[in-house]
Amino acid sequence: MFILATLPPKKNDSIYMGFSVYVGKLTLLAWDVFCKLISTRLAWRELIGQFIMIGNKSLPLVLLVAFFTGLVIALQLSVGLGRFGLKLYVGQIVALSIFRELGPVLTCLMLAARVGSGIAAEIGSMVVTEQVLAIKAMGASPIQKLVIPRVLAATIAAPILTILADAIGTFGGMIITMQEAGISAQFYLDQVATVLITEDFVSGIIKAGFFGFFVSIISCYQGLHTSGGTEGVGIVTTRAVVHSAICIFVSDFFLTKIILYF
Repeated sequence: MFILATLPPKKNDSIYMGFSVYVGKLTLLAWDVFCKLISTRLAWRELIGQFIMIGNKSLPLVLLVAFFTGLVIALQLSVGLGRFGLKLYVGQIVALSIFRELGPVLTCLMLAARVGSGIAAEIGSMVVTEQVLAIKAMGASPIQKLVIPRVLAATIAAPILTILADAIGTFGGMIITMQEAGISAQFYLDQVATVLITEDFVSGIIKAGFFGFFVSIISCYQGLHTSGGTEGVGIVTTRAVVHSAICIFVSDFFLTKIILYF
């Protein structure tokens, strides 16, 4: 037993341990954010500023991606369903796929790439230049001043951006469907209104809220744990985007299962 206890850990064991520590630290940061959110005064001016900045940075990219996503989905479905003479129903599938899955997922992936990277780089630069230490020296909390406004702003902005992306993606699908199937815009909108129910819309919004929280909390965590100067800022920025994207895809499955269960 002594020999086994003194053996170096296997590589897989160290990977699992590192992952567990990472998740644990993220959970502790999220818990700290929640506790300070309900126990301290919220900096409304900083929150509004972050919300406007996130919207300005993300909106053009989100709308562009959503529009061309709607175009591509409608074009592919027109070819596939056209083999069975079902081009008239392309609008129903486009709307369902965008509202339930592609809208929130693609929107928050763009949020991670555009905003999450910016959050990690901004906070990371403050860490390496010792601005965070200065905040602590003045008796203020970096969590309250830096993390909470960004997390709240991203969590609120993600569902709003998703609603706009859903509308633009559905509009893009309408343009292609009208050309390929020879239908009117009113017929397309009637098909969308027929197939969509409240649950389809709400499920996408709920997912977007969770995704926005995950992206912002991961980006803030990476920024706060920056080391190694300017090179370290680049590393944590890359990690923030990659880890956020992985978290979005993994959590999407579990959120879908939970939503469908209820």
